[in-house]
Amino acid sequence: MGFPLFVYRGPAGPSLPSAALPGPEFAISGARRLHMATLAHQPDSARSEGASDTARRVRSIIAGSSGNLVEWFDFYVYSFTALYFASQFFPKGDQTTQLLNAAGVFAAGFLMRPIGSWLFGHLADKRGRRFSMMTSVIMMCAGSLMVAVLPTYDSVGLAAPALLLLARLIQGISVGGEYGTSATYMSEVAVKGHRGFFSSFQYVTLIGGQLLAVLVIVILQQFLSDAELRAWGWRIPFFIGAAAAVVAFYLRRGLAETTTPESRTRADAGTIRGVFQYPRSFFTVLGFTAGGSLVFYTFTTYMQKYLVNTAGMDAKTASAIMTAVLFCFMCLQPAFGALSDRIGRRTSMLCFGVFMTVATVPILSALANVSSPVAAFGLLMLALCGVSFYTSISGLVKAELFPMHVRALGVGLSYAIGNAAFGGTAEYVALWFKAAGNESMFFWYVSAFSVVALVAAIVMPDTRRDSHMSDDETRLLHH
Repeated sequence: MGFPLFVYRGPAGPSLPSAALPGPEFAISGARRLHMATLAHQPDSARSEGASDTARRVRSIIAGSSGNLVEWFDFYVYSFTALYFASQFFPKGDQTTQLLNAAGVFAAGFLMRPIGSWLFGHLADKRGRRFSMMTSVIMMCAGSLMVAVLPTYDSVGLAAPALLLLARLIQGISVGGEYGTSATYMSEVAVKGHRGFFSSFQYVTLIGGQLLAVLVIVILQQFLSDAELRAWGWRIPFFIGAAAAVVAFYLRRGLAETTTPESRTRADAGTIRGVFQYPRSFFTVLGFTAGGSLVFYTFTTYMQKYLVNTAGMDAKTASAIMTAVLFCFMCLQPAFGALSDRIGRRTSMLCFGVFMTVATVPILSALANVSSPVAAFGLLMLALCGVSFYTSISGLVKAELFPMHVRALGVGLSYAIGNAAFGGTAEYVALWFKAAGNESMFFWYVSAFSVVALVAAIVMPDTRRDSHMSDDETRLLHH
């Protein structure tokens, strides 16, 4: 019957043969390539078991990624509606000043990510991935609903921006925990040898969250006037996000658990002390994130404002361009993930670092003076092809650097620190340079941190030969 399969059901579930269990339980197997080769010479029942294993993995990825999509929709919709609500919470100053204040609140949400990553990473390593992901999506629901019903500055004065900040802090904690746990989970359920392809769906849904946020704005722009959007229409996406989060919670209730009782009960499981037993992994992820997140947010969430505020396009045109760009960017992820399965994670990261170091300044300079929507689309797609070397394997390359008992916390905490310091502040720094009359310095700022990501890629191990995830599967196989 080939290699044995082990399944872990729930935070404290027993180890049982996967064939004996119905429902969404997920089987963890070791030496996957050899196992699949063996199945070719096994009876039909063994092949059926292998196909069932793959089907369970795919169902788990779909259920996990659907919640991920909702989390990121709720988080990104703030950025795309800021053009309409900024004046209601920050009435003083010109448009750039209002957007700068709104971007400051956006950045504050990122500053809460390290707290969220610590909290939910600890829960994921101690209580299980499923419990952590269910809790984070409910917290996101609360934050989105709060924004949807907030009073404006005219109604409650300074309390309005203060409450907006509080809602964003709640969402920041939630999404801070979401990234590390979902990246870990989707990497663990992926089939060995095809992990790049399967785990790329984390960014498919992450970008999909952005895309849906832009799409909702585009639809609202077709049916509501600019005045109506500024008065009350901007609230609609937040109500949609809160409702979708409730649906995602029920989907995640059926997720299979990928940790083992042994890993969860280790004394250093889910602890910062345990994470720092792997300092090289921690600082490598930090370097990747500093460059990767800054570049990602520059060419996605900030681009709508950049096209309006710098290139001089109207808001509807900019939103339409970003809708098309994000859709194509989303579709690129599986292809670049599959490419990493062939060339290796380290090679993909080297390609990202080199391309963005060289291309960032020319592309942003050209976009500053672009007048044609088609030209803007082409320039952005060129940039995002380079970014895809990173985004398609962002979660996986980090998850492979940590062992199971600290994987969620290790990935989440190092990512959240880098993301809060550099990704979350991208809009604020860009607008600050613009307000200071030296916008081109931001282009060099982004390029400099692409060099940081390149250095991290140079020093990282080749995970095709040295991967904690493969080591964990080998230990499970011989358990």
